[in-house]
Amino acid sequence: MNQNNNFKYLQMGLSDDILHRKEYGDFKGAILLIDKRLKEGNQPLPIRKSLLVQREIMMRLPENYPYTKEEAIKKVQEHIPEFTEAEFKEREENGEIEWIYIDGIPHYFDRFYESLIKTDQAFAARAKAKVEGAGLGDKSKENPLEIQIRRMQEKGSVSNRITIRASLKVKEEYFKPGETFKVHLPIPCTCPQQSEICIEEINPPNGQVAPEDAPQRTVYWEERMRENHPFTVEYSYIYTGVYKHVNSIIPDEKQASFNTKEQAPHIIFTPYIKELTRSLTEGLDSPLEKARAIYDFVTLNMKYSFMRSYFCLENIPESGARNLRGDCGVMALLFITLCRCAHIPARWQSGLIARPDFCGAHDWAMFYIAPYGWLYADPSFGTGAVREQNEERRQFYFGNLDPLRMVANSQFQAEFTVPMEFWRADPYDNQVGEIETLHRGLRYFEFDRSKEVIGFKEL
Repeated sequence: MNQNNNFKYLQMGLSDDILHRKEYGDFKGAILLIDKRLKEGNQPLPIRKSLLVQREIMMRLPENYPYTKEEAIKKVQEHIPEFTEAEFKEREENGEIEWIYIDGIPHYFDRFYESLIKTDQAFAARAKAKVEGAGLGDKSKENPLEIQIRRMQEKGSVSNRITIRASLKVKEEYFKPGETFKVHLPIPCTCPQQSEICIEEINPPNGQVAPEDAPQRTVYWEERMRENHPFTVEYSYIYTGVYKHVNSIIPDEKQASFNTKEQAPHIIFTPYIKELTRSLTEGLDSPLEKARAIYDFVTLNMKYSFMRSYFCLENIPESGARNLRGDCGVMALLFITLCRCAHIPARWQSGLIARPDFCGAHDWAMFYIAPYGWLYADPSFGTGAVREQNEERRQFYFGNLDPLRMVANSQFQAEFTVPMEFWRADPYDNQVGEIETLHRGLRYFEFDRSKEVIGFKEL
């Protein structure tokens, strides 16, 4: 039994008595009621499966919100001594600082400070903080992203051979000698952008490499470990970015019907999603115009924010559309869901940003427009361009991607070639890897992850 299959029942809902406890942050009380319902055995099967997921969500939620208000303010004041409680309150009311109740007391998101640093240049300057992966909007000719995009537009395409080393290792405090560990590390998959994929080195060397067309491709190890050690893979590939000019409205042709279905629990056409889609596309005839209107809505209205564990998120697209905040995955899923609701085929891609100076997890979307075929959309980088007041950059990411990526996943919420039996740390995507034992899946805080670009050459 794969526990992760229960997620498709997440939206079945909770009875009022459990829901009230969850909203108040009485997670222990809610879990006791869930256990009671499951023991009684009179719940319909879809509700039982939903309760199993909700129980696990409530087990994990508190670790995402470790700070009381006083602790959160103190965290900021360690970097900005003049930061006041009034400023904290204002940012909280503006939706810039996320929180939940835990036992009736507000507790604040563990990465709220990092979100402020990433999205507010003035705040980052006050904190004297260096933003990881920053410089995307830098007009300097030395900026690698600017150079790559300009060359794509001038030459029509750019190809880069990229080499990456990634590893996972169980943290010492969670390692038990003699225990069996099952390890999954993402590697490049076959897709229109990638070619000449080569697994250069695997350590330990007995790892099983998934087929190149696996929807979430990994190298897999299973080992009874006497001593703790990392699991490492080094791979190279050619990534080609082909520039497509999609600013002109083309005559509409018969549109494809694939990749337009719902996929519970997140890609679902709720009443709000249906009405939002209608309002965004009303009066537009071309699928390209509709897709552009959806992209414009996401990029011009949403603000970037780090998110709690995706394990703990419910109805990601609708939540993003209501709160107008989210990270790259939230924005990509919202774009995909709205496109599908508008009968525009759309699907998921994810993996890594692979720049010479930076390597980080990232998600984006693909959408199909005849006669172009599959196009790309990166709403997250689009919102970043809005922050930098770079409209040309925003327009580029409707239809195109920069050639500084690694694609490991072509489907959202797909199983690995060797499926995990227990809860995944991320049940929907795989950018950094997963580990499980014979008894349970490990959470992110239980294992270390690393990834780095060790070779980069423009061809």
